[in-house]
Amino acid sequence: MPCEGTRLRFPPCPTARTPFPLVPCAVVPGRRRLPRVGARMTLAAGCCQAESGPRCGGLRQRRPRRPASEPSRPSPLPRAWAPLEAPVGVWAPLAFVTLLSFASRFYRLSEPPHVCWDETHFGKMGSYYINRTFFFDVHPPLGKMLIGLAGYLSGYNGTFPFQKPGDRYEHHNYIGMRGFCAFLGSCLVPFAYLTVLELSKSLSAALLAASILIFDTGCITLSQYILLDPILMFFLMGAVLSMVKYNSCADRPFSASWWFWLSLTGINLAGAIGVKFVGLFVVLLVGLNTVYDLWELLGDISLSLVTLGKHLLARVFCLILLPLALYTAQFAVHFAVLNKSGPGDGFFSSAFQSRLIGNNLHNVSVPEHLAYGSVITMKNLRMAGGYLHSHWHLYPEGVGARQQQVTAYLHKDLNNLWVIKKHDSNTADHLDPSCSVEFVRHGDVIRLEHKETSRNLHSHQHEAPMTRKHLQVTGYGINGTGDANDFWRIEVVGRKAGKRIKVLRSQIRLTHLATGCILGSSGKTLPKWGWEQVEVTCTPYVKETPNALWNVEDHINPKLPNISLDVLKPSFPEILLESHMVMIRGNSGLKPKENEVTSKPWHWPVNYQGLRFSGVNETDYRVYLLGNPVVWWLNLVTIGLYLLMATCAIVAMKRGVQLTAEFKELSEVLLHSGGKIMLGWLLHYLPFFMMGRVLYFHHYFPAMLFSSMLTGITWDTLLKFCAGRLSCSMGRRVYTYGTLALMLLIVYSFYLFHPLSYGMVGPMASDPNSPMAGLRWLESWEF
Repeated sequence: MPCEGTRLRFPPCPTARTPFPLVPCAVVPGRRRLPRVGARMTLAAGCCQAESGPRCGGLRQRRPRRPASEPSRPSPLPRAWAPLEAPVGVWAPLAFVTLLSFASRFYRLSEPPHVCWDETHFGKMGSYYINRTFFFDVHPPLGKMLIGLAGYLSGYNGTFPFQKPGDRYEHHNYIGMRGFCAFLGSCLVPFAYLTVLELSKSLSAALLAASILIFDTGCITLSQYILLDPILMFFLMGAVLSMVKYNSCADRPFSASWWFWLSLTGINLAGAIGVKFVGLFVVLLVGLNTVYDLWELLGDISLSLVTLGKHLLARVFCLILLPLALYTAQFAVHFAVLNKSGPGDGFFSSAFQSRLIGNNLHNVSVPEHLAYGSVITMKNLRMAGGYLHSHWHLYPEGVGARQQQVTAYLHKDLNNLWVIKKHDSNTADHLDPSCSVEFVRHGDVIRLEHKETSRNLHSHQHEAPMTRKHLQVTGYGINGTGDANDFWRIEVVGRKAGKRIKVLRSQIRLTHLATGCILGSSGKTLPKWGWEQVEVTCTPYVKETPNALWNVEDHINPKLPNISLDVLKPSFPEILLESHMVMIRGNSGLKPKENEVTSKPWHWPVNYQGLRFSGVNETDYRVYLLGNPVVWWLNLVTIGLYLLMATCAIVAMKRGVQLTAEFKELSEVLLHSGGKIMLGWLLHYLPFFMMGRVLYFHHYFPAMLFSSMLTGITWDTLLKFCAGRLSCSMGRRVYTYGTLALMLLIVYSFYLFHPLSYGMVGPMASDPNSPMAGLRWLESWEF
């Protein structure tokens, strides 16, 4: 029963501060309320508080007057759990959730003992690092390097082929690589616990967020295999935790702890970007937080401009220069380790390939500058663009003019050789030893004669075989004699007229003199009549895209001195830039493979469809990537609940509604702390709606981490709001039982769905005898 009658005035509790609203507490004359046994209570002039329960006492308190001479000090953020100086109150739960996290991720780690899903790619790439073999991937190198290092340190020798899912590992040691990913995946739980604890100052909120991640089947599955996702999420959560920690040190700027957490934020940002480009989303989150932080400092007129400059420089160094330096260092190690020719050569330029041991361009000597009469090969600069190629076969009837085919071919071949001629003279003149050498220069008009067939590179007003509005490119003429449609102007990108053309280094463009179109490779594969080689067209769209740019690779001219290609090797900044251009083009060109299960962004929060990691029938060991339905749907509902609660809090404050100090503090936690997490969820989810590349269910898991932390903060705040409207004992029960109910619901749902992560054998879920019978709640779930 609320206290009524005589208004009593008590000083505030000196040892316990909490964001709970003051709850009316019953006062019974002649009786003294005693604390329950086992509950840590703080009693101060009629104020009662449990360690993690709501605060009691609805009495308006008179605060002692502050002398006029004493400067005002901001009151510390209230806490709803035992103070930090009581280690057992904070660190014992942390140890417990960490232990559960590691147990759930390392349980049955060795099963199944065969390749599962994308282990095909990332396990193979780890082997490439061990063998120092160059390869190409659309992601930056850090994640694969760490997988290779983990395999090397655990005794794996890099000999397993990782050809396809289902291949058994046999005697090969794969546990080290899986264990490394499971270790990093296990760290997500303590990171989330500490982040939520720092933001909300609530032990219950931190435990709820940790429970969600411990008992989510999707997080467990994604952490148990040789994948980049647990490595990416480790650095992502490390960056968020470090950001929150250095924000909490704002009252101690330039202290050792402040510098530590600020520097660690930059290190984790470099790690996140170094694993996948989606790490840029957490960079944006930290960037927005930093801009807001600096804006607040700018408004503090007590700070001098010199101090503001120091704050700005500290953030530039730790959050920009340090991550860039570490990110660049990752590529330096990547290029130094992968120094042998491998399956990734063809994606890069000829100059890049010349630095790889075992490549046919390595340690080769050729003439440096292009001259008339030289025999050359020309390689297209688009990713896997191929060499300019021709052969005796003609285009079929009905496909443009019935002339000799010109294509792009991905392999070395004698049909890739062309002789470069002046447009108005014979080749023999330039090969005569008595004639002087004449170099090809930027802006010259030339002809290219195919060495094997003696027909000229030719274009005309016939449509290309595959690409509409592009013109057909053919081989035309007899013994080098053709017509005016054989003339091309050779131009070097970024060079002035009259400059010589270098082998490997010069990026050249061939413009057809009669039509003005540009020679290029469309990237489309020709039908069987074209031997399934790549289409070459003359495009009327004048753009400096890799499709329309070429470089000279092989160069034969007996009248010119040879130089070693070592002289023409690109510098580190050049190969760094090229590798990024190739990765960006590779990402944009990712298309779904045949019979591959893809998904759309709106599917992900709904848990609409999972991914089959292993097994397709009753005898297989089946693992299915799917989020714990109760967890995911709870997270989805919480996002709507948070927006509703935040809107109500904003409207109430804007309308000047009189709120108690505790209600204001709860609203601050909801809006400020919850707002940061909500922003993180938006930044890691919404951009996928604008991506043109193929998308999969696992792309949502970084956003899922934020939604799980938001669930802990939101429900903890909601229960405190509700408890604040009830009597002391009732409020404490509502808060305690509500939190326990949520945790028990999460644990029970994990008990139901844990076979998805740890493997299923036997009948499918549609069979009544299946352990998953009755649990296929959506038709789109394929287990």
